[in-house]
Amino acid sequence: MLDHIGVTVSDFARSRAFYTRALAPLGIGPLMEVSAEQSGGCAHVGFGGDGKAYFWLSDGDSTAPSGVHIAFAARTRAEVDAFHRAALAAGAHDNGAPGLRPHYHPTYYGAFVLDPDGHNIEAVCHAPA
Repeated sequence: MLDHIGVTVSDFARSRAFYTRALAPLGIGPLMEVSAEQSGGCAHVGFGGDGKAYFWLSDGDSTAPSGVHIAFAARTRAEVDAFHRAALAAGAHDNGAPGLRPHYHPTYYGAFVLDPDGHNIEAVCHAPA
């Protein structure tokens, strides 16, 4: 159901250091970093285990006033497309049309909307086309 979640933090370096230490006993650590240049806005660090980042920190995401990001797992790219259409029809605001996001990984296919409360909601498929 959930692919990953993210939160915006007030002090990126402090929060990165905190979660690195606090989550280590659980076998969770930083696995991936996305720079502000790569994301087109702010830096992110993804924590997880077994090669999968599922908890993300952001240094400030101006596209999500709530500071909350939730990504739902989709089985196919067609499901991502259908999610985007249905969310817009239900009143969401577009926050990123369906498409590949190769700066995450080569087959990362996602779509983003802002829900009525400004939460950044995504559907993502990791499978190849």
